[in-house]
Amino acid sequence: MSDAGPTVLVLRKGAHGISTTEYADALRERLPDDVTVKRAATPREEREAIAGATVVTGHRISEELVERAEHLRLFACASAGYEHLPLEALRERGAAVTNASGVHGPNIAEHVVGALLAFARDFRRFWRQEERHEWRRGQASELYGSTVTVVGLGAIGSAVVDRLEPFGVETIGVRYTPEKGGPTDEVIGFDEDDFHGALARSDYVVLACPLSETTEGLVGAAELDTLEPHAVLVNVGRGPIVDTDALVSALQGNSIGGAALDVTDPEPLPPGHPLWDLDNAFVTPHSSGHTPKYYARLADILARNWGQIRETGRYEDLENQVA
Repeated sequence: MSDAGPTVLVLRKGAHGISTTEYADALRERLPDDVTVKRAATPREEREAIAGATVVTGHRISEELVERAEHLRLFACASAGYEHLPLEALRERGAAVTNASGVHGPNIAEHVVGALLAFARDFRRFWRQEERHEWRRGQASELYGSTVTVVGLGAIGSAVVDRLEPFGVETIGVRYTPEKGGPTDEVIGFDEDDFHGALARSDYVVLACPLSETTEGLVGAAELDTLEPHAVLVNVGRGPIVDTDALVSALQGNSIGGAALDVTDPEPLPPGHPLWDLDNAFVTPHSSGHTPKYYARLADILARNWGQIRETGRYEDLENQVA
C-alpha cells in the first residue's frame, strides 16, 4: 500500500460489455475517504493502474493483469459464477477471491414471477390481440393453487420461493443436499425418480441452479415428455441445463405449454433460431439480473468486506469468499 492509502480498481467492462462507471460511483459512496477508487478509461490505463491496486473488482480478469497486480490482496468478482477466473494465478499471487452471490436474488426473482404470471394470465396472447385491435376475451388460468418446482435453492431460487408465497402455490425444491431442507413445501434431490416425479406434478418448473456435471442436460427429451401438456419451463440458470433441440421439438409439438428463457444454448441466440418465432416461447437476452440496483448491491458486498478487513487486518472469512 502507498502512503495515500489503498486503491480499489474497477475493471472497465461489465457483463455483456456494460460500462462499470456506475459501479465505481457506488463504491466511492460506500468506501472510506482514504480508499481511492479508480476506473481506468482505456486498456492501457487499466494495465498501469492495476500495479498499485490492493483490491480489483470486475466480471473477469486476465492472467496478464494478475501478473501486473503486484499488491493485489483481493479480487472481488462481480458475477456469481467464478469458474472462468484464473484461480491458480490469483492463488499464486496470494489474493483472496469473492463472488457476487446474492445480488441477483430480488431482480431475477421478479423476472421469474413476471414470466409465470405472463403465462398464467395469457398476457402474450392478449398483447398480440391488442396489436390487432381484436376484442376477444378467451380464458386465462390462475397461478393460485398451482405447483411450482424450483431447481436450485440458492439466493435466486430462495428469492423466487419467497415471492411466490402470497400467490398460494405449492412449491417443490430441488437441491444437491435435500437433507438441508429449504423454503419450499417439499425438498428433493437430483435422483431421477424423485426429479421425474416432481416434474409430473408441476405446473411450472423454474431452473435457478448453476451449471455443473449434475445439471448439464438435466432437462432433456425424457424430462420434457414427463411434464404435463400445460406445464411451463422457466430457465434463469444456464442454457446448457436444457437440451435445446428437445425443447424446440416439445414447443413445436405443443407437448408442453411454453418456455420462458433468459438463458439459451447457444448464447447469444442466433437471429434465425426457431425459438424466436414460437408463440409459446418467451426469450429474453440474459437480462433478468440487470437492473439499476445491481451495482449498488455489488458495492454493498465489497464495502462490508472492506470494513471487516479494516477491523481484522486479514483477507480471510470474507462474505462470499470462494478462494
